[in-house]
Amino acid sequence: MAGKTIDILDKKTCYQGFFRLDRYRLRHRLFNGEWSQPVTRELFERGHAAAVLPYDPVRDEVILIEQFRIGALEAPGGPWLTEIIAGIIEANETPEDVIKRESMEEARCCITDLVPLYDYLVSPGGMTERIALFCGRVDATHAGGIHGVTDEGEDIKVHAVPRETALNYLKTGRINSASAIIALQWLALHREQLLTQWLVS
Repeated sequence: MAGKTIDILDKKTCYQGFFRLDRYRLRHRLFNGEWSQPVTRELFERGHAAAVLPYDPVRDEVILIEQFRIGALEAPGGPWLTEIIAGIIEANETPEDVIKRESMEEARCCITDLVPLYDYLVSPGGMTERIALFCGRVDATHAGGIHGVTDEGEDIKVHAVPRETALNYLKTGRINSASAIIALQWLALHREQLLTQWLVS
């Protein structure tokens, strides 16, 4: 569409805490070129994040983490989710910086190579959050234990599991977090290419 496509009539911050909730009143161009009627939308601002699936190509294992998540309080399987490593991108940080920091904080593992997978919107109907998703090379030989930043209330259990076991978690529904689902499905499709890249280089 040529020209102005969004007209923000009013914006108000309804809540400001660790996250922020803004209310917009706006109109936008329709596909037929006319303006829409004014609409009101709430927008959840929680920043952007980076996430990584640590994969050991020698042992054919992935590192997964398990932790309490308030958003899953009413989920059928309960609020302790099996996920991949992730963190919010702070000011002046790159997604790669976040991956390296969070991998040490959450799992005490060192990522040596990163392959970018996707940069996707989590829930664009009401949130601004984007996730930069990666697969990272790691040595899972000594992975395990309970880690996390105590001052941030983190209590994270680390699991090193065979790749096939992780994929079975997908089939059975044990893994129901979007970033973990997407990353494991990517690994299932691209593992041979990844092995060639990492084990030959």
